[in-house]
Amino acid sequence: MTQTVSIAVLPEALTAAPRRNEAAVLIQAFPPRPRLTVWPATAASYEAVLEHLDSPSLRFGHPNSHKMRMVGARVVLQWLETFPGETWQQRWEASPSAPAAIAWTVPVEAWAPAIGRKPPASALTSGMLLLICADVIRPRLRWLSGNSSRHLRPGLETVRDPAGFKALLEARPPHERDSNMTSRALKVLARILAANGGGIGDIVVGDVLALLQETNSHNTTSVRLAYTWLREQGQFPSDAPATLHLISTRGGQLSPAELVDRYNLQCKPVRDLFVDYLTERQSSVDFNSLVPLSMALAKLFWADLEHHHPGIDSLRLPREVTDAWKARIAVKSVSRRRPDGTTVVVTEPRESAASVKSLVRTFYLDIAQWAVDEPERWGLWAAPSPLTEADCSVKKMEQEQKVRTDRRTRERLPVLPALVRTAREQLKAAKARLDAMESTALGADFTLLGETFTLPRSSARSDGKPSSVIDGTGRSRNLRAEEKRAFWGWATVEILRHTGIRIEELLELGHHSIISYKLPSTGEVVPLLQIAPSKTDQERLLLVTPELADVLSTVVMRIRGQDGAVPLVASYDLAERVWNPPMPLLYQWPTSGTNRSVSVNVIRAALKEMLAASGITDSSGAPLNFQPHDFRRIFITDSILNGLPPHIAQVIAGHGNINTTMGYAAIYPTDAIEAHRAFIARRRGLRPSEEYRSVTPEEWEEFLGHFERRKLALGQCGRAFGTDCQHEHACVRCPVLIVSPEERPRLEEIRDNLSDRIAEAEREGWLGEIEGLQVSRAGAEEKLAHLDAEQARRKTVDLGIPTFSQLAARSMEGTDSVE
Repeated sequence: MTQTVSIAVLPEALTAAPRRNEAAVLIQAFPPRPRLTVWPATAASYEAVLEHLDSPSLRFGHPNSHKMRMVGARVVLQWLETFPGETWQQRWEASPSAPAAIAWTVPVEAWAPAIGRKPPASALTSGMLLLICADVIRPRLRWLSGNSSRHLRPGLETVRDPAGFKALLEARPPHERDSNMTSRALKVLARILAANGGGIGDIVVGDVLALLQETNSHNTTSVRLAYTWLREQGQFPSDAPATLHLISTRGGQLSPAELVDRYNLQCKPVRDLFVDYLTERQSSVDFNSLVPLSMALAKLFWADLEHHHPGIDSLRLPREVTDAWKARIAVKSVSRRRPDGTTVVVTEPRESAASVKSLVRTFYLDIAQWAVDEPERWGLWAAPSPLTEADCSVKKMEQEQKVRTDRRTRERLPVLPALVRTAREQLKAAKARLDAMESTALGADFTLLGETFTLPRSSARSDGKPSSVIDGTGRSRNLRAEEKRAFWGWATVEILRHTGIRIEELLELGHHSIISYKLPSTGEVVPLLQIAPSKTDQERLLLVTPELADVLSTVVMRIRGQDGAVPLVASYDLAERVWNPPMPLLYQWPTSGTNRSVSVNVIRAALKEMLAASGITDSSGAPLNFQPHDFRRIFITDSILNGLPPHIAQVIAGHGNINTTMGYAAIYPTDAIEAHRAFIARRRGLRPSEEYRSVTPEEWEEFLGHFERRKLALGQCGRAFGTDCQHEHACVRCPVLIVSPEERPRLEEIRDNLSDRIAEAEREGWLGEIEGLQVSRAGAEEKLAHLDAEQARRKTVDLGIPTFSQLAARSMEGTDSVE
């Protein structure tokens, strides 16, 4: 039960300091080129500069334009001569226009009448452009951002480095060379050259990072694209970041000192102890575990003690202090908004209280143990733990969590088919809308699925196709984005429900994860999906079902480039806060001229739209929410309910402990699990130990031969290994017959023959055979209907599926023996 309390501000000691900006850290590792004030072009005399400006190499554009540029350049140079400095760059830096982001011409216009000149602002701007292109003056990036000129890029491209700009353009696909995004990226490179000098090949990582810091957060796409181009052509070192996507908002990994200093601890010796402790533990835990450990010790434990007991400086805590802290850590304050719009702070039980206490107890026990080995380092801080093992018991919490997750799984398991059907229908509708939009002329209307859409009269895309439409309600809709979300939502549902993998494993799937394994005796290709690395850093292989193979092949066909290869993209590990090296990820899409990994937020948004479209509700009538991890619980529960032994489910799920797998399995009776485990233990105790041995080559050959012996004229027999046919080889009637689509004509011939025999039996009066023939014909018709349904399901999406040997990134040849 929650309790309403008055609004209170969290004490400063319990609030975290701002997170470090990764761009600021990288710019220290990759500094930009130093800003110079002396170089040959800027140290030239007034007459030499004018002679150079009037040279043929700087006469770009219309001849009349060059005349205006020369007029403006003379006035600017004469104005700069009034300021101190030995070079034109030094005089420019001393002028009042150097730091001005806008209206830099105002001081020049005010001074010009003194020499009998009254140049317009356009002439001064043109003259400054000529001085920049001639490398006489190098304005700062901020100045260039506020005084951008559409002639800057063509001018620098012509004068400064035509070969460098040409090489970048030729490396782009033909359909991208004339796009607006490409033009903006080239302007970014021109701005860097204007501020730092040199050519395209002289740009370093720090130059791009410096421009990124000076660029508005809404206009950084072109900067990231320019960086990607330069990195792709091998201009940057190998340790440079793979991408600048969202780098201005990424924090990167914090050091133990930075983790502790977020909470402004007052006692410096204890602060240093926490830093040493985290540093010692850093080598044995990942960063994702180090963060909650630092929060538990520095924020929830010591900062709370300092707030309630000012001046505390010892780990030896009195009983009353410990009891008061345990009472406080058991609850937490949460802000709640009332219906009238006001906000109150309420207290509610803290679910992680037992985990926090366990981390604090472990800290005390570690210090005591290390004090024995290194008394000079840790002995001063050794103290009895204020928490007992009973204080850290999580049994009740685990039981409550088990009840909640089981209830959640029971609610979602029955509605999974409806969600799968909605995902297919949503993707089909989104693709139909997109195809209709691309086939409709600009400015026209089209109606589809009861909706009317109006296309814009013009398009900013290089291919001339519209990027958005107006629906019947007057709302602008991006049908391309809708189709993307529908596709990745459908792919996510299908892959998760067929594999039960974690969401982070899903996003790390690559083209190389798809493996084809060839059986040595039959040559049959068995598709496998490699999950590596997983949450536990344990590699595992999953068998790919035909349905899953369809989905994987559709994803691969969608993301392949024009050369047929899957592009390499870099992804950001949100848990470890590091960039992964570029990999051929399956979850990627092209955006803003580059290929980018699909984020978990996109997946959650796609699932949310899908659930809203399905209309699925819970028992109270509220919309039912699906999280990616729900599919994992459903997969394990459904597998065990259908007879899969728990220890096999443990291997498939990648759990290190079978108790974890059993915790995932909702509805599965605890007594049955325990009985199964007891039965296994008794059987292993009674049977001879030699039965638990490695498989012999003969046994392996017998197992492989099972797949060869189950081949039939109509397809394959699906009976389990080591079992005999229980249906007296009446294959047409048998429910485990898997009919191959290629054998449909043969099955139709059998059905027609059975119909003829039934008619003959009825004509001749052979009543004893009619019933048996009708049962066989019903079995044949049922299998034909199943083939029709399977074919119809595959036609809901234009898959363009190749054979699996073409899809698989790697293949594994089978061996005649197992090790």
